[in-house]
Amino acid sequence: MRSSLFRRHRYDSSETEPLLQTVPSSSINYNEPAAGNNGAMAEVGVSQAVLVEPKEDNARKLPQYIAALSATLGAVAAGTMLGWSSPVVFKITQANNTDYPFDVSSFEGDWVSSLINLGAAAVCLPIGLIMDALGRKKTMLLLTLPFTLGWLLITFAPNVATLMAGRFITGVAGGAFCVTAPTYTSEIAQDSIRGSLGSFFQLMLTVGILFAYVVGSYTSVFVFNILCTIIPLVFCVVFFFMPESPNFLVVKGRSDEAREALIKLRGQNYDVDSELTNLQNKAEDAKNNPVSFLSSITKKTALKAILICYALMLFQQLSGINAVIFNTSSIFSSAGAAIPPAIATIIIGVIQVIATFISSVVVDKLGRRVLLLFSALVMCLCSTALGVFFFLSQTHGAEASIVQAISWLPLLSLSLFIIAFSLGFGPIPWMMAGELCLIDIKAFVGSTAGTFNWLLSFTVTSTFNLLNTSIGEGQVFWMFAGIMLVGFIFIFFIVPETKGKSVDEIQYMLGAKPETLRNASEKN
Repeated sequence: MRSSLFRRHRYDSSETEPLLQTVPSSSINYNEPAAGNNGAMAEVGVSQAVLVEPKEDNARKLPQYIAALSATLGAVAAGTMLGWSSPVVFKITQANNTDYPFDVSSFEGDWVSSLINLGAAAVCLPIGLIMDALGRKKTMLLLTLPFTLGWLLITFAPNVATLMAGRFITGVAGGAFCVTAPTYTSEIAQDSIRGSLGSFFQLMLTVGILFAYVVGSYTSVFVFNILCTIIPLVFCVVFFFMPESPNFLVVKGRSDEAREALIKLRGQNYDVDSELTNLQNKAEDAKNNPVSFLSSITKKTALKAILICYALMLFQQLSGINAVIFNTSSIFSSAGAAIPPAIATIIIGVIQVIATFISSVVVDKLGRRVLLLFSALVMCLCSTALGVFFFLSQTHGAEASIVQAISWLPLLSLSLFIIAFSLGFGPIPWMMAGELCLIDIKAFVGSTAGTFNWLLSFTVTSTFNLLNTSIGEGQVFWMFAGIMLVGFIFIFFIVPETKGKSVDEIQYMLGAKPETLRNASEKN
């Protein structure tokens, strides 16, 4: 059987499409000019189908929330993996380190911090094939094994090489969760709450980072590592009782099991048979109407969507966010801030959790484009302010009166930076592949964009301290500010607003011809 990445069908197991009600074609205006990036598309008719939401009022929501939260416990484990290096690497690279029976140089510390990115990048493509073969639930349960192995190697490492191996393996598990958990939550959710459930992963990821900041700052490295080892085991126990994705079960021809899963997720009073029939029809259509992957990915609309997805990942990582998260303690220590580095790090973590929660509430109200523009602008200003502080500290000395007078600036700037990132550039780039790309290229673009993101994260975190030494901390943050300025311009002129838009409307904004959309609608 050929890989689903290279032979795509008009079927996406992550979506449950609303019902279609046919209307007379005479009421549709296909010659309307395309709207601008932020133009309203409500008046532009680009399809012969009017989307009508299925009636879901009698479905139970609580089982879906429980299943989604259970799945995203894996995100907490991934978050501890990301936040681990901020309190721990700062400790173990000190001259008087007693947490490990070996010394860790600053250079080795950079590799210990950043190796998880290589592990995550290595797994992004194969994990899509694995979860399509084994199922979403079974794949996530099996990820408990590399997570546990990685944390055990980190906990009992006899040398730096073993510590690095443990970080790489936990990176593999964490990166795999970043693909599987969002897929699972999107497939079990009704349309009316898919956005809320989809935001759980990013939120729980920040909870895991905060856990690492708090516990890692006030316990020994050994105790902290043991607690991190327990989290994926708790996930395994809790998630074991959750149902498999109904979409996956239908694709595999296990319709009876899919019906049982839908009943568990929606309740006995929900019209399970209607949704199950819809899933079966899409699966059948996928078999009968294969679409060439090469022709799908070389279309003008697909190329523009790929450009936007990859560019947003580029700007997300080159904003310096992971350099900030991984090195928060070091930044505050070198800045000589009045607040102890551990407290400042925890404050940053709390702010990140709160801002991510707010983003999950407002993203469907304010829109993606507005939040991205706001995020880029504020992050640019904050990086500029940090650059000024470190430049003055480097030029005049940390004890200079002008530096002492603005000792509050690092905490304020980093706090606003995290807020802005969490509102826009944190969650939205991961959403755009699902919104801009059609079904036949969505999985490929999402996987490769994820790989690109983790590789960029590795590059930034592994070179952050080297850049600080070679060109100065102030100049590094000014470089990040310049990149975000370019990102702001790119978003303003290129990125469309996808809030509330149908698939046809989004493709129309990307440059699809109305006739093409009309023909696609007639075929469907």
